[in-house]
Amino acid sequence: MILDEKQAKRYVRHFALKEIGVRGQKKLLSSKVLVIGAGGLGSPAILYLASAGVGTIGIVDFDSVDFSNLQRQIIHNTRNIGIPKTTSAQNAVKALNPDVTVRLYDFPVTPDNITDIISEYDFILDCTDRFETKFLVNDACVLAAKPFSHAGVIRFEGQAMTYVPKKGPCLRCLIGEIPHDAVTCKDAGVVGAAVGVLGSVQALEAIKFLLGTGELLCGKVFSFDGLTMQVRVHSIPHADPGCAVCGNTPKILSLSENRNDYQIHSCDTGGETV
Repeated sequence: MILDEKQAKRYVRHFALKEIGVRGQKKLLSSKVLVIGAGGLGSPAILYLASAGVGTIGIVDFDSVDFSNLQRQIIHNTRNIGIPKTTSAQNAVKALNPDVTVRLYDFPVTPDNITDIISEYDFILDCTDRFETKFLVNDACVLAAKPFSHAGVIRFEGQAMTYVPKKGPCLRCLIGEIPHDAVTCKDAGVVGAAVGVLGSVQALEAIKFLLGTGELLCGKVFSFDGLTMQVRVHSIPHADPGCAVCGNTPKILSLSENRNDYQIHSCDTGGETV
């Protein structure tokens, strides 16, 4: 791969980094990242992945842009009210960096389609806001041996972690069963800047993984409190031996056999993402 003159100017700050350089930039341009959720977490993640020159970005979302999204979902704008979030996000990426190929999935991930979707990508970002979907992404990635970054935000605070096959715990190791009575951002509220912090962390995790540099949040949980500006990294280096999906004797061997775990139990089944 030969970088043209415009690319040399666009990525010149990367070239100055010994962790990236020209060789690393070529790696990024040949990489594929899937972002599930084009909302508050997905917005900064997609924009930073695109600006970094990740060559192919897949975007999954089945919701449309709404006025209530614009307080935190910075990839969208007022002119795009009513259009699919995938299309709105694609327009923003193309305006930012025409080097990037964008693939759109304007429908929800399900136990029947998620394995095929993630199979084409090097790294997955879980930018959703429902535990049912988060556990579906987690279980699909564990079963398919796909690395992914999880993040969740509510009010002013959030957390993030990265799963790499056979190198640390998955989301089920930390949470266990899906808390069906969990409070959502729609109920409790969320501040956009806090979501931006966690979405940016997810993008950085993807970039580091693709480059093979730095320390990932694998076996660690990054916690951020925007009210106190406290940042903590908790070490959880080992997977739970009793984990239902990645433990010593896993119970979850097929997504289809556990599809009840991934059903939305709330009355609101829209495509809202953080």
